[in-house]
Amino acid sequence: IFLNYSSLIPKKMEKFKIVHITKYQYNWPIKESINEIRLFPHNFDNQEVLQHQLLITTNPIVEISKDFYGNSVGNFNILAPHKEMIIESRMLVQVNHSLKIPEIDTAKVQDLEIEKSNNSSLLRLCYPENITHQKKIDAFLKKINAANIPLIEIAQKCSEYIFKNFTYTKGITNIETTVDEILVHKKGVCQDFAHVLLQFLRTAGIPSRYVSGYICPNAVGFRGEGATHAWVEFYTPTQGWLGIDPTNNIWTMDNHVKLSVGRDFNECTPVKGTFKGFAKQTLSVSVSIGYEDGRQFEEVNDVKLQKVSEDVQKQLDLLEYQLKLQLRQQEQQQQQQ
Repeated sequence: IFLNYSSLIPKKMEKFKIVHITKYQYNWPIKESINEIRLFPHNFDNQEVLQHQLLITTNPIVEISKDFYGNSVGNFNILAPHKEMIIESRMLVQVNHSLKIPEIDTAKVQDLEIEKSNNSSLLRLCYPENITHQKKIDAFLKKINAANIPLIEIAQKCSEYIFKNFTYTKGITNIETTVDEILVHKKGVCQDFAHVLLQFLRTAGIPSRYVSGYICPNAVGFRGEGATHAWVEFYTPTQGWLGIDPTNNIWTMDNHVKLSVGRDFNECTPVKGTFKGFAKQTLSVSVSIGYEDGRQFEEVNDVKLQKVSEDVQKQLDLLEYQLKLQLRQQEQQQQQQ
């Protein structure tokens, strides 16, 4: 079902130098920007963080804490008026996910019941979304006999289904796109496919979580490589959390660098925040990945932001018109003088 890893796993643990730049720009000055970031790479058995540096416009104080899932979370404010905010995260990490390629495992959904009943954190990650097209999910799980096959086989078959039946297409979805919409259009990017896989696994009764991170380019070539990426981890009673990437139909490997985990994208968003002021904003994200041998990959994406309401859009348009008119009048007065 899956790719042969013998040609994909590096001979030694790979080191990656990653530079992740998030740039917000506003057409008029805004103020009191309050932000929350999850841009701190995980430091655990399979991934060692050798260096990490954070650079932010105006160099604000960043208060760092841990969230419910153990992710490092940074909070900072920029109170003064500004038209641009840049957050640059620089990291050097060494990865060895090949330690977690699943072993042969016969554990089934029924084998999770005791742990789920004693662990509210696992139970919380078992509830699927309430969607209109749930029958499509149920039908496929019935087709593969999910109630009677090992957990690992369920994950493999669901990932393979997404990989073969959904088209990787940039620009047609955004952070508001629902699982229902993805199931209908069968197109999207990594975060969409991760959400669909979560729906499959949780419907089957398997604790599953969304993972935010990066997938570093490989000679074989990956969908979504060289950019921010998303995949899924599911829990087994024998092997703990195992990572699976439905966008590429592979187990997570040495090219996957993990940032944060959560129930879905909203709980793993690299940057979120709010500000005071009426202004139109744009967001661009660039990720540069460097290897020890000097190879360098870079990708820049303009991100579709959440749509504002019609009333707010009218106010923004009116304000922009008034400000432009004001500037034009000032220029005319200066010319007359």
